[in-house]
Amino acid sequence: MQVLFIGGTGLISTAIARQLLEQGHQVTLFNRGKRENRLPDGAESITGDRKDFATFEQTFADKRYDVVVDMVAFHPDESASAVRAFAGRVGQFIHCSTVCVYSGPVTQIPTTETEPYHSIGNYGKNKIACEELLLREWERNRFPVTIMRPSHSYGEGGSIIRPFGPADTFVDRLRKNKPIIVQGDGNGLWASCHVDDVARGFIGAMGSEKCFGEAYNITGDEWMSWNMYHEQVAQVVGGTFTPVHIPTDVLREAAPKWSGGTHEIFEWPSIFDNSKIVRDAGYPGQTISWREGVRRTVEWMEANGKIADSDSDDFEDRLITAWRENTTKLPRQGG
Repeated sequence: MQVLFIGGTGLISTAIARQLLEQGHQVTLFNRGKRENRLPDGAESITGDRKDFATFEQTFADKRYDVVVDMVAFHPDESASAVRAFAGRVGQFIHCSTVCVYSGPVTQIPTTETEPYHSIGNYGKNKIACEELLLREWERNRFPVTIMRPSHSYGEGGSIIRPFGPADTFVDRLRKNKPIIVQGDGNGLWASCHVDDVARGFIGAMGSEKCFGEAYNITGDEWMSWNMYHEQVAQVVGGTFTPVHIPTDVLREAAPKWSGGTHEIFEWPSIFDNSKIVRDAGYPGQTISWREGVRRTVEWMEANGKIADSDSDDFEDRLITAWRENTTKLPRQGG
């Protein structure tokens, strides 16, 4: 196959492109050339800005691809430009969307692709608009779109995120046995999926007409609470997880820079049904456990100097101290 990536240097796209190259497919990347390309030799690169719609569309006016994978469409105007660029010149157009198209309270857990659109953040709302535009093009003009909805995709090239607090100091805090703030009571549900597994789902859908006009969850199958999430990271990195549970609304008030994701993403159960992509694309499901994925990611972070010294910023420690001191002042029944 000849596969074009719009983007191509992010976590997910790097994993997909690497696997395609290993399988002998032809890969082309279109991006601004401002991020590190971690792919092995063999991929062609085209430099450009997809937001310069006229130039972007002209770039591909005389080109054809078996598959185009759009990893960086964050506004419907960008998706509309992609349709103009590739209509009639692509065998399949894969749009990387997000489970944030149904962020907030959901009607069913695990959540399937039949969940109605609803998003409480602009990121998800814009992705909804992209999906709606592309699906209309499928219905009206048979533009061969497939929509993929990943959730938390992680792996080498990235970090181990926290629902609250900076990711770069997370491992160091655990190794130094420092307490860790966790939003709420830590029993919210979450699932993470290593990018190598996510890539297998994308590739499984490529070239399958059964997947045209369809949307697919492509997320982790290993469900865990946030307490379990932190505990397993601590075990892998050789540290101790001492949770300090603080209500989400308190964290948003005290540390808005660290708690933005709690509003749209981390406050809600993030458990999704992946059976549709298993059925239609032969996706094997999650093969890399959370523990193994953390081990591999932390190993990459260490090799590339991506683990920061948690002693460089004492804000989390000061917030923990203030929370503990003030909660001891609460009245006690019978006292």
